Amino acid sequence: MQIALAPMEGLVDEILRDVLTRVGGIDWCVTEFIRVTDRLHPLATYEKLAPELLHGSRTRAGTPMRVQFLGSDPQCLAENAAYACELGAPVVDLNFGCPAKTVNKSRGGAVLLKEPELMFAIVEAVRRAVPAHIPVTSKMRLGYETPDGALDCARALADGGSAHVVVHARTKTDGYKPPAHWEWVAKVADAVKVPVFANGEVWTLDDYLRCRAISGVDDIMLGRGLVSRPDLARQIAAWREGGDVQPMPWHEVRALLDDFWRQARRKLAPRYAPGRLKQWLGMLTRSYPEAVELFAQIRRESDCELIDRLLQVEVEEAA
Repeated sequence: MQIALAPMEGLVDEILRDVLTRVGGIDWCVTEFIRVTDRLHPLATYEKLAPELLHGSRTRAGTPMRVQFLGSDPQCLAENAAYACELGAPVVDLNFGCPAKTVNKSRGGAVLLKEPELMFAIVEAVRRAVPAHIPVTSKMRLGYETPDGALDCARALADGGSAHVVVHARTKTDGYKPPAHWEWVAKVADAVKVPVFANGEVWTLDDYLRCRAISGVDDIMLGRGLVSRPDLARQIAAWREGGDVQPMPWHEVRALLDDFWRQARRKLAPRYAPGRLKQWLGMLTRSYPEAVELFAQIRRESDCELIDRLLQVEVEEAA
């Protein structure tokens, strides 16, 4: 059984990967997608989106980090994947699930679920381009509008050489609206000979147990549920190991939030840091009443120094 942190573009950057993996329970994480169109990205792109490559491809907690790509050109994706491996990527992941309209319009993400032959070609090209000891993995949704082609898409990924397949149990059209159709994860798992991870609508340990019962798979990738409840992976891991499941109290979550803010202030421009803080704090309101009160205090603030005082933390100015 493995527990992974999902690659959520615009949300789970290196700062949040660092904070969440230090809580524990996460076996590996994935970068935000690196969009590939018609060129080999320079080193600066990888340093920006996957700075953990400079530190053994691990977060500060030692959690392995994989590099994810999104695009539709098999050869160009293969070249970028090979370069990422030269930089130290231990695993290359391919995105066939992003539902964003701008991404889909440029023939990336979930729109490729309409073309399982191209999905196969992409995985096969990347698999040939990277060293044999480095796994290639993939993430998909159930389909674009309906799940009718889900099994063909999953087979295309597995036959192309994907070492495992993560299935977000909704279509592109579903977006993030509940429910997640975990029963389709079971169908995918029956259709391919590689491990399958379930993803979607797991917000609590009870959700995980229901997902496991319905999907028939143990492996899980956590996205918004883990961002909203930072110890969710740790709770699932404790259950996995037969230990006592103790939810994280608010004062520990607050310490994580303060650390997140300090890092955001150091690494982001002042006009961006407040928005990133409010983005995460807003998601924490789903699980913690205390977050609701704190969010109400800072939601209209954009001055970093004022937010410093509201949080009662001392931080260094951004570089």
